[in-house]
Amino acid sequence: MRKSIRVIAFMIIFLMSFYSPSPAYQPTSPKPPDKPQGDVSIVIYALERKLVVMVDGKPFKTFPVAVGTFDTPTPIGLFRITEKSKWGEGFGTRWMRLSVPWGTYGIHGTNKPHSIGSFASHGCIRMHNRHVEQLYDWVKVGTKVYIVGGVDGPFTFGFRTLVEGSRGSDVMEVQKRLANHGFYNGSFDGIYGSGTREAVKAFQKAKGLKATGIVDEATYKALGICRFE
Repeated sequence: MRKSIRVIAFMIIFLMSFYSPSPAYQPTSPKPPDKPQGDVSIVIYALERKLVVMVDGKPFKTFPVAVGTFDTPTPIGLFRITEKSKWGEGFGTRWMRLSVPWGTYGIHGTNKPHSIGSFASHGCIRMHNRHVEQLYDWVKVGTKVYIVGGVDGPFTFGFRTLVEGSRGSDVMEVQKRLANHGFYNGSFDGIYGSGTREAVKAFQKAKGLKATGIVDEATYKALGICRFE
Protein backbone atom coordinates (compact mmCIF):
# COMPACT_ATOMS: atom_id res chain seq x y z
CA MET A 1 0.00 0.00 0.00
CA ARG A 2 2.72 2.43 1.00
CA LYS A 3 4.65 1.50 -2.12
CA SER A 4 1.62 2.32 -4.26
CA ILE A 5 1.21 5.73 -2.58
CA ARG A 6 4.89 6.52 -3.18
CA VAL A 7 4.55 5.57 -6.85
CA ILE A 8 1.45 7.74 -7.27
CA ALA A 9 3.13 10.72 -5.56
CA PHE A 10 6.19 10.29 -7.75
CA MET A 11 4.01 10.26 -10.87
CA ILE A 12 2.17 13.42 -9.77
CA ILE A 13 5.46 15.28 -9.18
CA PHE A 14 6.83 14.02 -12.49
CA LEU A 15 3.79 15.16 -14.44
CA MET A 16 3.70 18.58 -12.71
CA SER A 17 7.27 19.22 -13.85
CA PHE A 18 5.90 19.53 -17.39
CA TYR A 19 3.13 21.93 -16.37
CA SER A 20 3.84 25.67 -16.56
CA PRO A 21 0.90 27.74 -15.44
CA SER A 22 0.16 30.87 -17.50
CA PRO A 23 1.29 34.03 -15.75
CA ALA A 24 -1.40 36.24 -14.33
CA TYR A 25 -2.70 38.82 -16.86
CA GLN A 26 -0.93 42.11 -16.41
CA PRO A 27 -2.63 44.97 -18.29
CA THR A 28 -0.16 47.45 -19.78
CA SER A 29 -0.65 50.99 -20.95
CA PRO A 30 -0.23 51.37 -24.69
CA LYS A 31 3.02 52.97 -25.71
CA PRO A 32 2.41 56.54 -26.85
CA PRO A 33 2.92 56.99 -30.60
CA ASP A 34 6.16 58.52 -31.82
CA LYS A 35 4.23 60.85 -34.12
CA PRO A 36 0.94 62.67 -33.62
CA GLN A 37 -2.03 60.68 -34.86
CA GLY A 38 -4.71 63.28 -35.52
CA ASP A 39 -5.25 66.99 -36.09
CA VAL A 40 -2.12 68.88 -34.99
CA SER A 41 -2.04 72.44 -33.68
CA ILE A 42 0.49 74.36 -31.63
CA VAL A 43 0.10 76.48 -28.51
CA ILE A 44 3.02 78.70 -27.46
CA TYR A 45 2.96 80.20 -23.97
CA ALA A 46 5.19 83.25 -24.34
CA LEU A 47 5.65 84.06 -20.65
CA GLU A 48 6.31 80.42 -19.72
CA ARG A 49 8.61 79.97 -22.76
CA LYS A 50 7.13 76.65 -23.76
CA LEU A 51 5.59 75.19 -26.91
CA VAL A 52 2.90 72.54 -26.66
CA VAL A 53 2.01 70.28 -29.57
CA MET A 54 -1.72 69.55 -29.45
CA VAL A 55 -3.39 66.57 -31.13
CA ASP A 56 -7.17 66.75 -31.50
CA GLY A 57 -7.14 69.46 -28.84
CA LYS A 58 -5.14 67.48 -26.28
CA PRO A 59 -1.49 68.01 -25.25
CA PHE A 60 0.88 65.60 -26.99
CA LYS A 61 4.38 66.92 -26.29
CA THR A 62 5.96 70.02 -24.73
CA PHE A 63 9.20 71.71 -25.76
CA PRO A 64 11.15 74.58 -24.16
CA VAL A 65 11.60 77.65 -26.36
CA ALA A 66 13.06 81.13 -26.37
CA VAL A 67 10.79 84.05 -27.25
CA GLY A 68 11.17 87.75 -27.93
CA THR A 69 12.54 90.30 -25.52
CA PHE A 70 10.23 92.86 -23.94
CA ASP A 71 11.50 95.43 -26.48
CA THR A 72 11.02 93.05 -29.43
CA PRO A 73 8.13 90.89 -28.23
CA THR A 74 6.78 87.74 -29.80
CA PRO A 75 3.42 88.42 -31.51
CA ILE A 76 0.34 87.43 -29.54
CA GLY A 77 -2.62 85.88 -31.33
CA LEU A 78 -3.74 83.14 -33.69
CA PHE A 79 -1.59 82.51 -36.74
CA ARG A 80 -0.87 79.73 -39.21
CA ILE A 81 2.29 78.20 -40.62
CA THR A 82 2.71 79.58 -44.15
CA GLU A 83 6.12 78.21 -45.12
CA LYS A 84 8.48 75.37 -44.22
CA SER A 85 12.13 75.41 -45.21
CA LYS A 86 15.69 74.70 -44.13
CA TRP A 87 17.39 78.06 -43.68
CA GLY A 88 20.45 77.16 -41.64
CA GLU A 89 22.87 79.65 -40.09
CA GLY A 90 21.41 81.44 -37.05
CA PHE A 91 18.01 79.91 -37.77
CA GLY A 92 19.20 76.42 -37.01
CA THR A 93 18.23 73.42 -39.09
CA ARG A 94 14.55 74.23 -39.71
CA TRP A 95 12.30 77.26 -40.27
CA MET A 96 8.50 77.57 -40.18
CA ARG A 97 7.12 80.99 -41.05
CA LEU A 98 4.01 82.34 -39.31
CA SER A 99 1.21 84.38 -40.89
CA VAL A 100 2.02 87.54 -38.93
CA PRO A 101 0.95 90.39 -41.24
CA TRP A 102 3.31 93.04 -39.89
CA GLY A 103 6.65 91.28 -40.21
CA THR A 104 8.67 88.10 -40.66
CA TYR A 105 8.28 85.81 -37.65
CA GLY A 106 8.67 82.09 -37.36
CA ILE A 107 9.50 79.00 -35.35
CA HIS A 108 13.07 77.91 -35.97
CA GLY A 109 16.16 76.23 -34.59
CA THR A 110 19.18 78.09 -33.28
CA ASN A 111 22.94 78.07 -33.08
CA LYS A 112 22.59 79.55 -29.58
CA PRO A 113 21.09 76.67 -27.59
CA HIS A 114 21.94 78.41 -24.32
CA SER A 115 19.24 80.99 -25.11
CA ILE A 116 16.42 78.43 -24.92
CA GLY A 117 14.17 79.17 -21.97
CA SER A 118 14.77 82.91 -22.04
CA PHE A 119 13.48 86.14 -23.58
CA ALA A 120 16.18 86.49 -26.20
CA SER A 121 14.90 86.77 -29.77
CA HIS A 122 13.60 89.57 -31.98
CA GLY A 123 10.15 88.03 -31.74
CA CYS A 124 10.68 84.59 -33.30
CA ILE A 125 10.31 81.35 -31.39
CA ARG A 126 13.61 79.49 -31.02
CA MET A 127 13.91 75.78 -30.37
CA HIS A 128 16.73 73.29 -29.93
CA ASN A 129 17.57 71.92 -33.37
CA ARG A 130 16.69 68.35 -32.40
CA HIS A 131 13.29 69.56 -31.24
CA VAL A 132 12.51 71.78 -34.21
CA GLU A 133 13.34 68.89 -36.55
CA GLN A 134 10.70 66.78 -34.81
CA LEU A 135 8.13 69.55 -34.98
CA TYR A 136 8.93 70.24 -38.62
CA ASP A 137 7.93 66.68 -39.53
CA TRP A 138 4.68 66.89 -37.56
CA VAL A 139 3.21 70.09 -38.97
CA LYS A 140 2.17 71.25 -42.40
CA VAL A 141 1.51 74.55 -44.12
CA GLY A 142 -1.77 75.75 -42.64
CA THR A 143 -1.23 74.35 -39.13
CA LYS A 144 -2.73 76.67 -36.50
CA VAL A 145 -0.36 78.33 -34.03
CA TYR A 146 -1.84 79.99 -30.94
CA ILE A 147 0.59 82.32 -29.18
CA VAL A 148 -0.66 83.11 -25.70
CA GLY A 149 0.50 86.01 -23.55
CA GLY A 150 -0.52 87.01 -20.07
CA VAL A 151 -3.84 88.35 -18.82
CA ASP A 152 -3.28 91.57 -20.79
CA GLY A 153 -3.21 89.74 -24.10
CA PRO A 154 -1.67 91.93 -26.83
CA PHE A 155 -0.33 94.22 -24.12
CA THR A 156 1.43 91.45 -22.19
CA PHE A 157 4.76 93.20 -22.69
CA GLY A 158 3.49 96.64 -21.68
CA PHE A 159 1.85 99.70 -23.22
CA ARG A 160 3.89 101.36 -25.92
CA THR A 161 3.31 104.85 -27.21
CA LEU A 162 2.17 104.08 -30.74
CA VAL A 163 3.12 106.31 -33.63
CA GLU A 164 3.06 105.99 -37.40
CA GLY A 165 5.46 103.17 -38.25
CA SER A 166 4.75 101.12 -35.11
CA ARG A 167 3.98 97.45 -35.67
CA GLY A 168 2.70 94.69 -33.45
CA SER A 169 -0.15 92.90 -31.73
CA ASP A 170 -0.93 96.05 -29.78
CA VAL A 171 -1.39 98.05 -32.99
CA MET A 172 -3.80 95.40 -34.27
CA GLU A 173 -5.83 95.62 -31.07
CA VAL A 174 -6.03 99.42 -31.37
CA GLN A 175 -7.24 99.04 -34.96
CA LYS A 176 -9.98 96.67 -33.78
CA ARG A 177 -11.06 99.06 -31.02
CA LEU A 178 -11.15 101.99 -33.46
CA ALA A 179 -13.30 99.92 -35.82
CA ASN A 180 -15.69 99.04 -33.00
CA HIS A 181 -16.08 102.77 -32.31
CA GLY A 182 -16.73 103.41 -36.00
CA PHE A 183 -13.50 105.30 -36.79
CA TYR A 184 -11.52 102.72 -38.77
CA ASN A 185 -12.46 100.62 -41.79
CA GLY A 186 -9.05 99.36 -42.85
CA SER A 187 -7.50 95.93 -42.39
CA PHE A 188 -6.37 94.65 -39.02
CA ASP A 189 -2.76 94.24 -40.10
CA GLY A 190 -0.91 95.49 -37.01
CA ILE A 191 0.80 98.20 -39.06
CA TYR A 192 0.37 101.80 -37.87
CA GLY A 193 0.08 103.51 -41.23
CA SER A 194 -1.51 106.78 -42.30
CA GLY A 195 -5.00 105.28 -42.25
CA THR A 196 -4.63 104.23 -38.62
CA ARG A 197 -3.14 107.61 -37.72
CA GLU A 198 -6.07 109.50 -39.23
CA ALA A 199 -8.53 107.21 -37.48
CA VAL A 200 -6.77 107.87 -34.16
CA LYS A 201 -6.89 111.63 -34.76
CA ALA A 202 -10.61 111.51 -35.52
CA PHE A 203 -11.25 109.39 -32.43
CA GLN A 204 -9.21 111.71 -30.22
CA LYS A 205 -11.09 114.75 -31.50
CA ALA A 206 -14.46 113.07 -30.86
CA LYS A 207 -13.39 112.24 -27.30
CA GLY A 208 -12.17 115.74 -26.51
CA LEU A 209 -8.51 114.76 -26.61
CA LYS A 210 -5.70 116.54 -28.42
CA ALA A 211 -5.73 115.16 -31.96
CA THR A 212 -2.08 114.13 -32.22
CA GLY A 213 -2.55 110.83 -34.03
CA ILE A 214 -0.37 109.25 -31.34
CA VAL A 215 -1.76 106.56 -29.06
CA ASP A 216 -0.79 107.62 -25.56
CA GLU A 217 -2.09 106.73 -22.12
CA ALA A 218 -5.19 108.95 -22.43
CA THR A 219 -6.05 107.46 -25.82
CA TYR A 220 -5.67 103.91 -24.53
CA LYS A 221 -8.05 104.76 -21.69
CA ALA A 222 -10.59 106.32 -24.04
CA LEU A 223 -10.45 103.17 -26.18
CA GLY A 224 -11.24 101.11 -23.07
CA ILE A 225 -7.80 99.54 -22.94
CA CYS A 226 -6.26 99.23 -19.49
CA ARG A 227 -3.95 96.85 -17.65
CA PHE A 228 -5.50 94.02 -15.69
CA GLU A 229 -5.05 94.63 -11.97
